[in-house]
Amino acid sequence: MTARSALAVLATLAVVGLAACAPADNAGSGTTTPSSADACSKDKLALKTAGTFAVGTDKPAYEPWFSGDDPTNGKGYESAVTYAVAKKLGFEPAEVKWQTVQFNTAFAPGPKKFDLDVNQVSISEDRRKAVDFSTGYYDVRQSVITTAGSKIANAKSIADLAGAKLGAQVGTTSYTALRDVIKPKQQPAPYDTNDLAVQALKNRQLDGIVVDLPTGFYMTAAQLDNGKIIGQLPGGSQTEQFGFVLEKGSKLTPCVSQAVDALRADGTLTKLQEQFLTAEGAPELS
Repeated sequence: MTARSALAVLATLAVVGLAACAPADNAGSGTTTPSSADACSKDKLALKTAGTFAVGTDKPAYEPWFSGDDPTNGKGYESAVTYAVAKKLGFEPAEVKWQTVQFNTAFAPGPKKFDLDVNQVSISEDRRKAVDFSTGYYDVRQSVITTAGSKIANAKSIADLAGAKLGAQVGTTSYTALRDVIKPKQQPAPYDTNDLAVQALKNRQLDGIVVDLPTGFYMTAAQLDNGKIIGQLPGGSQTEQFGFVLEKGSKLTPCVSQAVDALRADGTLTKLQEQFLTAEGAPELS
């Protein structure tokens, strides 16, 4: 190797080294990833209460995201992912403290009492104006469910749903998909909770409900007699993702995103999805 070649190699290594030390933009959260693991060590985290990982979610905490309406048991996908993130950040299970936070309150503007909130909240630019999001921990598809024998039980396309009376939980991306993708002739019915929507379907006040696919599998298997998933709605140009919600400008956001990314990279998220979420598919509604 000539002296000139050696200098060129050293220059290249220097550039690579600088690039490795530079913070990278995090596409899922719109924040900057920490430049070193030490920045996310437990004693450096910007917590509401030192030594405690404060986590919010709604009540009831629904299957299959939680189990037995008990977020503390580590069962259900979102509970398990939360404890996995906490472990990555150095917390023992006993240091994770849960609090009740209503769904719409979680991403409303203003200060938060939680370090993060987990409640099937889809990442969106509109919501990002008021709160931070971690990178996505689950890729979401919306589905339409009904019961056998309903007027839409044999629907094969979105057009087949046009005349149906459909409902969804208000404030969710399920309701947005119902309104903007299906565009039914009848006004979509808003419900404060999925349980109320299920009851309306049982009472035949609705022909169908729009929910995310794992929730749809749970509802049709456990909450409805002769429940049926009609199909999945088109995914659109961008993948919808659930993300952890954090206070706007939280210094904790990049560390949570780093933990989520590590769980995705090492296969933990996939394993937990296989354990807690139905792997079955559903037909595509064109």
